[in-house]
Amino acid sequence: MNPETLLILSLVVLVAAFIQGSTSVGFALISTPVIGILRPELLPVCVLILMLPLNFYVAWRERGSVDRIGASWITGGRIVGTAGGIWVLAALSASHLALFVGAATIAAALVTLMMPPFSPSRPSFITAGLITGVTETATGIGGPPLALLYQHQPPATMRSTIALCFLLGEIVSLATLLATGRISATQLSAAALLLPALVVGSVLSHVVHHRINGRFLRNFVQVFAIVSGIALIIHAS
Repeated sequence: MNPETLLILSLVVLVAAFIQGSTSVGFALISTPVIGILRPELLPVCVLILMLPLNFYVAWRERGSVDRIGASWITGGRIVGTAGGIWVLAALSASHLALFVGAATIAAALVTLMMPPFSPSRPSFITAGLITGVTETATGIGGPPLALLYQHQPPATMRSTIALCFLLGEIVSLATLLATGRISATQLSAAALLLPALVVGSVLSHVVHHRINGRFLRNFVQVFAIVSGIALIIHAS
């Protein structure tokens, strides 16, 4: 990775880690489109690896607020959905995958903007897990369905439960990608190079997560995701 690309991606990862550590979502929505434009061969493995320590940290930081029952049903659906994500990776070329990532990013952001409030239930937990399993395994993006489920819950519950679901799901996705030969040394080394930026962003989120205006940051993530998704589609066309 050349120095210019490393600098850009490090800044993106730092901001993404800060936002996800503060609001529970945003890392993949922010980082995946940019990585897709600059280094598409790193997707989705690099994003999934970077999210492991980030989500472990957030889940541990607010472990007393985890919705364990909801997380269990989501993880069950997530495991089943992983197979769909592997199929997407196998079926699409690099350019088509970029288009898929761009479209999925825009759709996810629009859904979070337009979805009316509702109370989470067992079918909605399982459905969100299934969708997350497909999209996160294929692209690294899986936050919006979970954010929809918990958007009206206390912030600590939202952050900790989504982080735990991400953590468990990412382990399943990475194990499946490894078993199917879709993890390369290039992806691993890129994740290692970007890890310092992730740590800085996570530490900064710890300083402000209890005071930050979550609504403002969620709106920022949604707007950024739409713009990034459009840019990725244009770049891949």
